[in-house]
Amino acid sequence: INVFAWILVPCVGGASELAFLKEPNDVIAVRDRPLLLDCQVEGEGPISITWRRNGVTLPTGVRAVVLGNGTLLIRNFSKRRESNETDAGEYECAAQNRYGMLVSRKARVQLAFLPKFSSHPESVAVDEGGVARLTCQVNGIPEANITWQKDRLPLSTDDPRYTLLPNGILHITGVRRTDSGFFRCVATNIANTRYSHEAQLSVTGSKIYKEPVILSGPQNLTINVHQTAILECIATGNPRPIVSWSRLDGRSIGVEGIQVLGTGNLMISDATLQHSGVYVCSANRPGSRARRTALGRLVVQAPPEFVQWPQSVSRPAGGSAVFSCTASGAPEPHLIWLKNGKLLTPSGNVKLTNGNT
Repeated sequence: INVFAWILVPCVGGASELAFLKEPNDVIAVRDRPLLLDCQVEGEGPISITWRRNGVTLPTGVRAVVLGNGTLLIRNFSKRRESNETDAGEYECAAQNRYGMLVSRKARVQLAFLPKFSSHPESVAVDEGGVARLTCQVNGIPEANITWQKDRLPLSTDDPRYTLLPNGILHITGVRRTDSGFFRCVATNIANTRYSHEAQLSVTGSKIYKEPVILSGPQNLTINVHQTAILECIATGNPRPIVSWSRLDGRSIGVEGIQVLGTGNLMISDATLQHSGVYVCSANRPGSRARRTALGRLVVQAPPEFVQWPQSVSRPAGGSAVFSCTASGAPEPHLIWLKNGKLLTPSGNVKLTNGNT
């Protein structure tokens, strides 16, 4: 292995065409720990493998090593080195034999970290029988798991009046005197654990009539297919309002994968493209037509997926070769062509059509 990490990979399967058996995937690395990125290729040997970070050939040596199967090993993932560089970035492997070069997908490698809380829970006074909403926010990589403490002890999740949403929101319905106390968030991921400031919940004795009010309605949300969407709707009033959901376009929300958290939060599991739309939360006073509404838009995206990909052809000199490529996804994918790992630009004898041919 020299400084540019050229290695010889034994022939797998005997086919002349290069094809990836494993490509590097997006990963979150932990500081000062080893990191492995996959790259396994089949095709007629000898095959040489090189790795690039942010488009630049990655030098190998003590810190970074290319293993016999093409996998890249970084022994101690660093945030900063003497050259003020970071190991984070976009990695890709390039495989080459005598027929040409093939470049893998770009794998995004991020460093795990957990900063201080960007927002802390704030003290609140709530009427007995009302609703309390406490929030905190921290932007970690990977996303932090957030739990709550009351008076420095883990908050019991057995009480159905307590609803913990995964994005750092705590709902307490039917507030009682015993709910008074000091609350704080605990955020944990593979990098660290942090504690928020404390907020005091005070409970007053007022039980007067109050019109329904939506304390917090659904926010605009963008997710990928198969992920889970949580649309918040927390309403207060006396008597306690009834929360219901509908779609602005009149279509049925359905029941498959739909669950209500607490007294009105909507959870959509295993989201599909059909779940995209504007959702309306309504808070109705029992026995009357008095109501309040709030709405939010859910956008479900689908990653690009090839429907048709180029097929190998053999043509005599002077002939024409046509390659077609189509892909699906939401939003519509942008397609580019590469030749031997380099961006292909139209020229006198190379033409690209609107149909990506």
